Amino acid sequence: MLICLTASHQNASFDLLEKLSIGAPSAASTLVDTSDFVSGAVVLATCNRFEAYLDVDEPLTAASAVAVEATIETMSSASGIEPSALRDSVRVITGDEVVEHLFAVSSGLESVVVGEDEISGQVRRSLERAREVGTTSSELERLFQKASHTSRGVKNRTNVGGAGRSLVRLALELASSRVLDWTDARVLIVGTGQYAATTVTALRDLGAQQLAVFSGSGRAPWFGLKHGVTPFDDLASAIAWSDVLITCTSTTQPVVTPEVMTAGAGTAPGAVTTPGAKRLVIDLGLPRNVDPLVVGVDGVELLDLETISLHAPLPQLSAADDARALVSSAAAEYHAVAAEQSLTPAVVALRKHVFGLLDAEIERARSRGDSSAETERALRHLASVLLHTPSVRARELAREGRGEDFHDGLEALFGLSETRASSAARHLRPVADDEPRASAG
Repeated sequence: MLICLTASHQNASFDLLEKLSIGAPSAASTLVDTSDFVSGAVVLATCNRFEAYLDVDEPLTAASAVAVEATIETMSSASGIEPSALRDSVRVITGDEVVEHLFAVSSGLESVVVGEDEISGQVRRSLERAREVGTTSSELERLFQKASHTSRGVKNRTNVGGAGRSLVRLALELASSRVLDWTDARVLIVGTGQYAATTVTALRDLGAQQLAVFSGSGRAPWFGLKHGVTPFDDLASAIAWSDVLITCTSTTQPVVTPEVMTAGAGTAPGAVTTPGAKRLVIDLGLPRNVDPLVVGVDGVELLDLETISLHAPLPQLSAADDARALVSSAAAEYHAVAAEQSLTPAVVALRKHVFGLLDAEIERARSRGDSSAETERALRHLASVLLHTPSVRARELAREGRGEDFHDGLEALFGLSETRASSAARHLRPVADDEPRASAG
């Protein structure tokens, strides 16, 4: 059974999400190792969202409640959050609704900026992390793989989010009301990851030409050479040179503090030292890259994720509706495939039963001296033809939610009652995409 605990910018504070983004991802292995019910867990923690996807062994209400409470306790402990605070902030989704929720999240339909580009990659990387620490399961694998496929379909077939909208582009749109001319702006980027690369592209689209980069890990020269920007090896001097500062690193502590903001005054060529000069700081990091106290430094204005989220535009309704329809269709197909797979043991049992009877009859015929190969081939072909219709009907009944009718028929006609239990067990753990499936005949 699938369970999802979710907290986002819509129902949780950025302080809580910030703490979860630090501690929660590493706690998944603890959860799986210590829980009697959770057989798999994938944790997604982004700048505005926390999601814990669980594969619970038993579809019992009591087991689900225990799994949810264990998750809250584990994630709270790892993140330094009171369990009651996390309990009040998360929404619990169970069963079939989990599938459509993840598909919507991975397609950017639940983001601050509807249709943002980054979230699909974050969903994919959360699965990769689960694989690395050994907390994924076959059902979670199939769920997340299908989510990635769905997000690509939404991106290719709808205009949701516009032309590659993202948090970076929204932040720069808001910043454009403060920056008179991007071609004259001296922009420093702190960070060298994917967000930093996206930021460089978005800045150049606006006409920015004077771009620099700083990295605490020493990757600034490499990033500068790759993207054609100027590397700095000292943050204070780099800040002093800039009049727009954009941070997007994965550090767990603020790297831009009031002390660093003022330490480099006059130390860099072209440093902004004019009294009353304005410096715009855009913090795209979560956890925060910038100490909020920098607003106390003369001339500094801070634009952080919380402020950006308040200005997120309404989605284009038609595009969002189209995307939602695609997500719903993909979720329905996912459930249909799972239902089909739940009847696979029953179909296999029927084929085994029929071909077992056929083999016995052929053996008796051979014992009487009838060993015609052509007759044997004809009988086997006839059995396959007869089995084709039941195999097709099994898929049809499964998609209609009538799998029990197929079991009843097998039990009534052939006495194959044991297939019901094996099919139920298989339904709890749908077949992964790379597992073999029974032939339809």
